[in-house]
Amino acid sequence: MDSMERTVVRCAEGHVFATASFPMQQLGSGRIGPGRLIRCPRCARLRHAVPVVLEQR
Repeated sequence: MDSMERTVVRCAEGHVFATASFPMQQLGSGRIGPGRLIRCPRCARLRHAVPVVLEQR
């Protein structure tokens, strides 16, 4: 089993995937928002991605 925590994210194109790295960087005194630029494995481009809120049923 992978010891790194995985985060499920959605890219700007709508692709949903899990990533082991979703950095929460700081910029000055305020956060730069929940989205990050990461490479989408589906479209193979740098895309803005945000965490997906998983719904419990």
